[in-house]
Amino acid sequence: MTDQTNAPRHAPLAGVIGWPIAHSRSPRLHGHWLARHGIAGHYVPLPVAPEHLAEVLRAMPRMGFVGCNVTIPHKESVLALADVVTDRAALMGAANTLIFRPDGKIHADNTDGYGFMANIRQHAPGWLPDLGPAAVLGAGGAARAVVAALLDSGVTELRIANRTRLRAEQIRAEFGPRVVVHDWAGAGAMLEGAITVVNATSMGMVGKPPLQVPLDALAPGTLVTDLVYTPLVTPFLAEAQARGCEVVDGLGMLLHQAAPGFERWFGIRPAVDEDLRAAVLA
Repeated sequence: MTDQTNAPRHAPLAGVIGWPIAHSRSPRLHGHWLARHGIAGHYVPLPVAPEHLAEVLRAMPRMGFVGCNVTIPHKESVLALADVVTDRAALMGAANTLIFRPDGKIHADNTDGYGFMANIRQHAPGWLPDLGPAAVLGAGGAARAVVAALLDSGVTELRIANRTRLRAEQIRAEFGPRVVVHDWAGAGAMLEGAITVVNATSMGMVGKPPLQVPLDALAPGTLVTDLVYTPLVTPFLAEAQARGCEVVDGLGMLLHQAAPGFERWFGIRPAVDEDLRAAVLA
């Protein structure tokens, strides 16, 4: 028999796969946590073209990877390649976190909704979801995570508008009668009376067109958040703040959604704090 006690033990590897991936802040984020906790592990960006996704996922556990994050354009495709899919990932139709289990199976999860809610709870601790309607702009993958999280939190009416109305109608069909669809042309009007407003589109991001939704109906004290975090304060948030709203930027969602994966891969639940924000923004 071979004596295994002196066999080399490799530092656990994790990473983020996407195409492209150079823009990702996840390596800086996880690198900060690894250094803080003195963990002998590594987190690396992995550019993976769609046609190579299945081959790469099969090879990663044999290379010492314990898991990875998944970003555009692979978040939907990995579900068909996973052996185990959590209920929330199935509901979202997408995964952002993979765990490579010791038995060789790939476990797929979606922590975007968790990240969204944890960001709100951290930066707006007095927010109460059931005091009035929520309004969501957009109906893509990120919006689906937001809708599910808000409904789970107790929002009694969720208004949604998207440039392509059909996508918003699909969300209503899946999530039920608490979701009320509005035309994109009337998106400004649906903000009236809302106590929570979310931009879940990419509009307002650096390099993207601005979000051209009138905010006249926003009431002071409304919680307004933007999933975009480049720039950190979008024109949407700046105008909402000028109208007396409570604003929460989108960076915290990125930070909080990362914590469950890090814990599963490296065995420690990391803190999301100001040091982490500073490291990611540096």
